[in-house]
Amino acid sequence: MKKLVKILSFLNLIWFLAISVESSGQFWRKKDSVTPTYGFHLEKGKNTVTIPFEVYSNLIVLKATIDDSDTLNFILDTGVSSIFITDPRLADRLGFEYVREVSISGAGEEEALRAQISVGHEFNLEKINGYLQNVVVLSKDILQLSEFMGVPIHGIFGHTLFENFVVSIDFNTLLLTITNPDKFKLRRKHGESYPIVVTQNKPYTDAISLVENAGGEKRSMRLVIDTGAGHALLLNSDEGHIELPEKVIRANLGRGLNGDIYGNIGRVSKVSMGNIEMNDVIASFPDSLSFSMKFPPTDIDRQGSIGGEFLRRFKVTFNYRAGYMALKANKNRLKQPFEHDMSGMDVRAYASNLKRFYIKDIVEGSPADEAGLLPNDEILFLNRKHVEEMTVTEIYRILSRKEGKTIDIFYRRKGVIGVANFQLRRAI
Repeated sequence: MKKLVKILSFLNLIWFLAISVESSGQFWRKKDSVTPTYGFHLEKGKNTVTIPFEVYSNLIVLKATIDDSDTLNFILDTGVSSIFITDPRLADRLGFEYVREVSISGAGEEEALRAQISVGHEFNLEKINGYLQNVVVLSKDILQLSEFMGVPIHGIFGHTLFENFVVSIDFNTLLLTITNPDKFKLRRKHGESYPIVVTQNKPYTDAISLVENAGGEKRSMRLVIDTGAGHALLLNSDEGHIELPEKVIRANLGRGLNGDIYGNIGRVSKVSMGNIEMNDVIASFPDSLSFSMKFPPTDIDRQGSIGGEFLRRFKVTFNYRAGYMALKANKNRLKQPFEHDMSGMDVRAYASNLKRFYIKDIVEGSPADEAGLLPNDEILFLNRKHVEEMTVTEIYRILSRKEGKTIDIFYRRKGVIGVANFQLRRAI
């Protein structure tokens, strides 16, 4: 869908971390308080709680607080072992103290990034309290998540929640249901279950296959299940001899912890999972230099990942303790085609005002390029609607919805107002 591949890389970031910082009660920061029990705990007396969430560019965003902070926005990521703050200025405002510095190697072609570790924090998710939590603070906001998503994003977290509870994600009701594993029973309403293996804080599945030819021959793949990535399917063409589709486009796939990630985007003709089959699935194929080589040796058998554009078509239930993921298909969403941006524009929000948007890059020869639009043009109106009334997700939905649809853009370039129009055209 849309330009979600732009989100894939900077949220695959934490797959590659080799950080293990143990918390200790001696670091408890709350004054005049009894030291609580380490870990995440449901509201007293509850075995199940529900928490609302929002979705931006297929990523799950939850409201949370750290210590005595105001409400913050965190992305829920199945594979993040610690709580991450992506903008060090927030940690400075909260008065964080650090116990050590670490070097983080992630996706991208640049040098490793430095980060600071702070321990003993309280992390609250409405009806769930996390005590004595480690927080990893990046040395600079290299990911620029707020600009990509058009809403303030303060950090990323996830694995500890999935490790301790059964987590059901309902993309229809936008509710997260968190259940004590000892009290959870898998029922028909949760859908079909598929085995998963959790290794180094990442859940893997072997249940998804490529259908490689007209005869229906299936090829099983080991994929990471990644709620912290917006793409549908990512495949490593250097491992397992997965070949590129005949038609691909060259693209900047996004930004990781160590810089930009480049690769190809194409369509996989058919993907199957149990009795479910999906056709013409958009897949990204990152270059080994900027992506695949950053995986640890233990990931040698993995062949890629599935992300939010895939998962949003289901109600998803993770039970790490019992070793399965359950999927209940949303029939309407399952029928929706997988689409990529058809305009050729990479749209971002201004860091200073997330309700204003500009064109970051233009693909040469694309409809937007042919219409005369340029990088740094500010988008004012899109199809006669003021963009301040829209989100990045809504903008890309319009730019990916239907081939041949006419797009009208009012833009501002160096103080001068201009108008451009073009028709959407599939690149793949």
